[in-house]
Amino acid sequence: MSDIKKRLVFSILQFLQQSIKDGTIKEEDTEGVEVAVQCIGEAFGVNVEDPEQKAAYSTKAPLLTIFEVAVKAQEKIKPVTKSAPPQAVVAETKLGLTEEQKQKAEELKSAGNRKVAEKDYKTAIQLYGEAIAINGDNAVYYANRAAAHSQLGQHEKAIEDAIKSSQIDPSYSKSYSRLGHAYFCIGKYKDAVEAYEKGLSLDPDNATMKSALATAEQKASEIRADQGPSRGASHDGGTRGGGGGSGLGGLGNLASLLGGGGGGGGGGGGGGGFDIASLMSNPALMNMATQMMQSGALNDIMNNPNVTEMAQNMMRGGGNLEEMMNNPELVNLARQFSANQGDAGGGNSDSISIYIYIQFILFNFYITIP
Repeated sequence: MSDIKKRLVFSILQFLQQSIKDGTIKEEDTEGVEVAVQCIGEAFGVNVEDPEQKAAYSTKAPLLTIFEVAVKAQEKIKPVTKSAPPQAVVAETKLGLTEEQKQKAEELKSAGNRKVAEKDYKTAIQLYGEAIAINGDNAVYYANRAAAHSQLGQHEKAIEDAIKSSQIDPSYSKSYSRLGHAYFCIGKYKDAVEAYEKGLSLDPDNATMKSALATAEQKASEIRADQGPSRGASHDGGTRGGGGGSGLGGLGNLASLLGGGGGGGGGGGGGGGFDIASLMSNPALMNMATQMMQSGALNDIMNNPNVTEMAQNMMRGGGNLEEMMNNPELVNLARQFSANQGDAGGGNSDSISIYIYIQFILFNFYITIP
């Protein structure tokens, strides 16, 4: 071992001993430091009590003084180094993604978003995956793919992507909304609550997450009380409120799914929130929604600028469910859909179809990333 290394170790051991003497180290920690001094000395073949080694390895200035001088010298040259970094920045850029790679990844993400809008979720997942292959450190790409997975019922994969998104950027609120939704859909209500709460801590004004959190909390409470997760809701649906809830069978109170307090004629839901999780977990509603998407009726609505404006306003908490329920274009499309499906529910068919239309319009905005 070189003498310079031994001199350094000798100075370190002297510094530790001096720290014991001057009280820098607490009395209860003294024994441990003394043992450390002994072990380090033996490892490097240095003994601070040996007179010969003191003469050979000790320095005129103690280690702390030498360190202070070095720090001050470094601070004096800082202004010189501050003006140099253009080259350092260039070197760092070369080690990361090029601008062309970043642009290509963004193009793939945008293409995936368009496929989501077209309801081509399988292709969207593929495009998001290609973007991730280029830039695997982008939280948005994983969150987008999580939403597309959920649309196909691939909730376990959605959970994996949402968790990865939150790990990349813990401040990205949509990671937690996607995670909460996926957990809810597989019945992990407690985990859903935790995810939504985290998301709301980052985006406290998000009406959608507020509504989803309330539903997840209710489901978690029902599980804790050892009750059926949806039995009570379906029983209440036939008696709470007026015509909007009667004669719906297993569909329950659709107004409550949209965050409203009453079930009559679309009068609830003034707060603008909606419970997309309950919608997605209701087989009867999902069957009807699938028929809607296959018929192309939902695309007609999404391409209508007036309806789009109302949906965006409602997502921001400034809309009104009653306003959407009274929109003549929605009513007309809902009636056409009901007639094509051969529904025999009388006046209730309009309400059912319109509720479902609104749910999926809002959900489409919910999963679309700017």
